[in-house]
Amino acid sequence: MSADRAASGPPEGARADWTIDQDWARYTPAEHQVWVTLYERQAALLPGRACDEFLKGLKALDLHGQGIPDFRELNARLNALTGWTVVAVPGLVPDEVFFDHLANRRFPAGRFIRRPDQLDYLEEPDIFHDVFGHVPMLTDPTFADYMTAYGEGGLRALRLGRLANLARLYWYTVEFGLLQTPRGLRIYGAGIVSSHGETEFSLEDPSPNRLGFDLIRVMRTPYRIDDYQQVYFVLPSLQRLLDDTLQDFAPIYRRLEALADIAIEAITPADQVFTRGSQAYAKAHIA
Repeated sequence: MSADRAASGPPEGARADWTIDQDWARYTPAEHQVWVTLYERQAALLPGRACDEFLKGLKALDLHGQGIPDFRELNARLNALTGWTVVAVPGLVPDEVFFDHLANRRFPAGRFIRRPDQLDYLEEPDIFHDVFGHVPMLTDPTFADYMTAYGEGGLRALRLGRLANLARLYWYTVEFGLLQTPRGLRIYGAGIVSSHGETEFSLEDPSPNRLGFDLIRVMRTPYRIDDYQQVYFVLPSLQRLLDDTLQDFAPIYRRLEALADIAIEAITPADQVFTRGSQAYAKAHIA
């Protein structure tokens, strides 16, 4: 998502909106090979696990494993489908900049790619996470509209001082969301589909809780940024996500002021439980 930093100004070489040129010609053969390796691993793993909307988007954008995509070619396909474009940024950007891009149907993507020794873990999102993970879902009209609404809502949340609650919505949907389908649970979150390990963990491991999506419940739930998730929230449909996001959040924020957070691993009596996890992974790996 966005950087938790003051918007003192863009770094040297960036425009006022923090965008930079992708400069696709600068990528080395070794960097293209990292993309190919990551792509091939995920392309083999995701059928039957990722939702149809993601897989269709991946095909429509032609994000083949021949190397890092050129944003000029990518945007020609994406913009024709939903009016979105991908813009290169030097790294994480301030919240207001991030939300403004989303509200105007621009997705900020880092242009660097991880090293070969970082295939399975990276602290800061790279171009594989941002493009392979996020952009295919932007080809779906409903999800594309949700992301625009989220950006507009983010700008309002900044003014109301409720960004922490709204960030949880992004985390548990855009990054780590699951979708209920007639064929079982499927992945749509970018943090999962771009991760070899979490693709299997999110759906198949007995450790995490998998709970039905509820807007206020999600906004009361903290999250982990440094390991596999302890809870995943399951959407009944992408339309439900859009509908919930289009409402006025001001009354919701007022309700949240009187409600305590819910522990990450907790299951409440009101939760719809798909999986009551053992939390074994968290107990073994999280201090």
